Amino acid sequence: MPECRAIAIVISLLLSGCDQPLPGPEVQGGDAERGRAALQKYECGVCHLIPGVPGAKGRVGPALHAYSRRIYIAGRFPNEPDTLTRWLLDPPALAPDTAMPRIPMTQKTALDIAAYLYSLE
Repeated sequence: MPECRAIAIVISLLLSGCDQPLPGPEVQGGDAERGRAALQKYECGVCHLIPGVPGAKGRVGPALHAYSRRIYIAGRFPNEPDTLTRWLLDPPALAPDTAMPRIPMTQKTALDIAAYLYSLE
């Protein structure tokens, strides 16, 4: 019986972390706070609901909460930092039929926005 109790304790400890959200991918060179500010500056909230971005209550594009848990970008591309950065820089280059416009920004700004999106739980 002591073995059963030990096994139960181990299983309990393993499962106790299951309700904790996993951290999103790390974006090398990205700064989440600058990304939040950039999302506001570029008025991304006109189309998207974005937690933490004042006034970002758009309903045209998808809501961006829990972004790090998504499997795909635009329903097609693996949700990985490099792909997300390319998507942010020029969505029509990846998906010519997308409604998301190309918004001129620097690579650094795209990395910052990606860092913020991956910080959303």
